Amino acid sequence: MKIFNTLTRKKEELVPIKEGEFKIYACGPTVYNFIHIGNARPLCVFDVLRRYLEYMGNKVTFVQNFTDIDDKIIRRANEEGVTYKDISEKYIEEFWVDAKGMNIREATVHPKATENIDEIIDIVSALIEKGFAYAVEGDVYFSTKKFKEYGKLSHQPLEDLEAGARINIGEVKREPMDFALWKSAKPGEPYWESPWGHGRPGWHIECSAMVRRYLGRTIDIHCGGQDLVFPHHENEIAQSECCNGVPFANYWMHNGFITVDKVKMSKSLGNFFTVRDVAEQFGYEPIRLLMLSCQYRSPINYSFDAIEQCKASLERMYTCRNNLDFALKNAVDEAGADDGDIMALIDKRRGEFVDAMEDDLNTADAIGVIFELVRDINTNVNEGVQSRSIVEYAAEALDELTGVLGLLYNRKAEESLDDEIERLIEERNAARKAKNWAEADRIRDDLKARGIVLEDTAQGVKWHKV
Repeated sequence: MKIFNTLTRKKEELVPIKEGEFKIYACGPTVYNFIHIGNARPLCVFDVLRRYLEYMGNKVTFVQNFTDIDDKIIRRANEEGVTYKDISEKYIEEFWVDAKGMNIREATVHPKATENIDEIIDIVSALIEKGFAYAVEGDVYFSTKKFKEYGKLSHQPLEDLEAGARINIGEVKREPMDFALWKSAKPGEPYWESPWGHGRPGWHIECSAMVRRYLGRTIDIHCGGQDLVFPHHENEIAQSECCNGVPFANYWMHNGFITVDKVKMSKSLGNFFTVRDVAEQFGYEPIRLLMLSCQYRSPINYSFDAIEQCKASLERMYTCRNNLDFALKNAVDEAGADDGDIMALIDKRRGEFVDAMEDDLNTADAIGVIFELVRDINTNVNEGVQSRSIVEYAAEALDELTGVLGLLYNRKAEESLDDEIERLIEERNAARKAKNWAEADRIRDDLKARGIVLEDTAQGVKWHKV
């Protein structure tokens, strides 16, 4: 598999530190509000990365954090007159509603910043001892000029980065580009004990601490949104590599931005949408499909038309899969003359799907392959009576490939009909055989009035409730 490594700015063969195993860290949300559709993209993309690596036979340890102490969380808590923990725990629970709605698998570990204070203090202390950080008036800052490779992820020299930097009122750092590892507590703020007094961790240090604790000093892949390249991920590299003395992550993957009707999403523009907002109108699964409909590094545009197209696309997939269930009921045990050719065609689609995913996780092309498979199944399997083996083979392939993308997870258990409805359907079938079309139509209209719609096909009568 080849992926685009932000660190080297080129596609590289993805080679794990230990064969057959991947250690992945994905930056999670700051839990002070509902997640928005911009947050949904890395959740869906890197969930698929994990699923695909496991599909190819690898063991994946996947860690995704919750930032549960932060200026925004404290501000929200003060506005509502509650504790920071009330806010963070509330929105972690709300996160899980949306994440499960989009079929995001739980990470191997979901650590919180506040659960790793000791590890954070250990790293900050080590950075001070090694001369990469300094304490002043209860704050601790990382000295960016001490790390000669600072800027290697964002591919900007320190001088260029410094041009737009400044020291804000109240900050006591030595240089504009220095960043906080530990913040002294202001009156009324939550705090933890530390060698530098009461305070709390800076934003960047928590990820370095959690990576080291749960995955080790060097990991295979670190991923997140493009907006995190600088300063967050740049700062993670600096503090981790200066503390640990080894490379932090071998590969960096970043997903592209989301626009709304081709305009940058912003609360001030009134085009800001939470996942919950969109799901209440369209459901969760179309959101997931939309997030995978473009290659992950490309920008993606959210619009009413785009999400409606995703709904229609999902309906095509579900119809194909439900038709396979119906075909299986009417299948015969004897092998069909074309079974070998159909299986070969299905295998060809499997290979094309893998080729797409191996090329920098190209979910857009992979989805295209699934629709080719749907067309093949509709043409060759869902028409007429087929052998049981070929129907099962087709269903297995469709489940397999959509499962890698985390789609078709809302299939309903087969509904049952009461005895009277079943009797009426049998009576209509008998009327049709006797060419008593008036009676057949009467029963059909009767069933429709009861909310049962019939569809006559070459494989028999299908029905669904309305």
